[in-house]
Amino acid sequence: MNPFEMAQTQLGKVADMLKLKKGIHEYLRRPQRELTVNFPVRMDDESIQIFTGYRIEHNNAKGPYKGGIRYHPQVSLDEVRALAMWMTWKCALVNLPLGGAKGGVICNPKELSIRELERLTRRFTSEITLLIGPEKDIPAPDVYTNPQVMAWIMDTYSMGKGYAVPKVVTGKPVSIGGLLGRFAATARGCVFTIDEALRHLQYEVGEEDPEKGYRIDGTTVAVQGFGNAGSLAAQFLKEKGAKVIAVSDSKGGVLAKDGLDVDKLIEHKTKTGSVVGFEGTEELDLEDVLEVECDVLVPAALEGQITKENVENVKAKVVAEAANGPTTLEADKVLEEKGVLVVPDILANSGGVIVSYFEWVRCPQLFMCDEEDINTKLRAIITNAFAEVLRRSEEHKIDMRTGAYLVAVERVAKAINVRGIYP
Repeated sequence: MNPFEMAQTQLGKVADMLKLKKGIHEYLRRPQRELTVNFPVRMDDESIQIFTGYRIEHNNAKGPYKGGIRYHPQVSLDEVRALAMWMTWKCALVNLPLGGAKGGVICNPKELSIRELERLTRRFTSEITLLIGPEKDIPAPDVYTNPQVMAWIMDTYSMGKGYAVPKVVTGKPVSIGGLLGRFAATARGCVFTIDEALRHLQYEVGEEDPEKGYRIDGTTVAVQGFGNAGSLAAQFLKEKGAKVIAVSDSKGGVLAKDGLDVDKLIEHKTKTGSVVGFEGTEELDLEDVLEVECDVLVPAALEGQITKENVENVKAKVVAEAANGPTTLEADKVLEEKGVLVVPDILANSGGVIVSYFEWVRCPQLFMCDEEDINTKLRAIITNAFAEVLRRSEEHKIDMRTGAYLVAVERVAKAINVRGIYP
């Protein structure tokens, strides 16, 4: 099952529970707009290469479309469709007045120079300008994109308008209107949900700290995907007293049963390009990190990682999905049967879009732009969402993912009904 079919199946499950009208269900099963672009980029050797990109707008019943842009060799139309749908549910779940969208370009950014990456970004931006806009569709960073890429998008869009339009993207550098804490928000939000999950399981060790939440000293953690979200989540968990024992990236994994020095591991990856070869560790195959015996597993790579083939070997008590769609439908059922608490992606990784919303509105009357204040508000929103999902799952005796979808889909359907069908 490809990601879009999986997303549609997840929707169908709760559509029946909510008794959605057939027309509303069909409306939500498909994106409202789809744009595919094939565009040329001049390479450093003066050759011309054609790239394919997508911008998919799933639903804007609750507000402007919102969603990241990823650069990856495996980007596909159905993947971006699924990601756009998941963004709709994610924004609704944490009660933001935003809809869902997603974008992507089929490329390997690791093989592009910085100038080639800039030219690709600027040309792709010019191709999707007919869709994006500060009140229409607001991109953000995703896999292999970052604040610098957002700065190029903002500048390209602004050149076309003749004036600066900082609100056209979020996740920008602080120097042009970005927020402190945005880069780390996805990881920080994921850690907040892990705190709540462990509290629910009464798994914490030590007393509650009003600054850091529940201490989780000694809790063992494995992280699949050591990019932005994965590496920062590992850092934050270690600061809280957890023991990060295994991590992986696209080239392989490492294991240290006594715990990894996360800061030094990040330095090692920065120098070598991978976690592989870190001193004092045992090498693991890429997929083996998912099967390490630990308390908390954080899939922070791509979709479709925990499958029917490996789910029986997952030994974690909590799975916090920092990535989008890392668990297949078949694996979901097995994890539920095993009693594993899965914090679903639309909740676990919603920290990024929450702080993106703060950046987008950027209203001093509503909140200070101080990083501590931003993190406090992020925690309040995401823990409230966790509590609502937990309440729904316990009320209906369902898993957390289905509980999250019940909350999110119900809110979007209500917005559609209140607005009505035009004309």
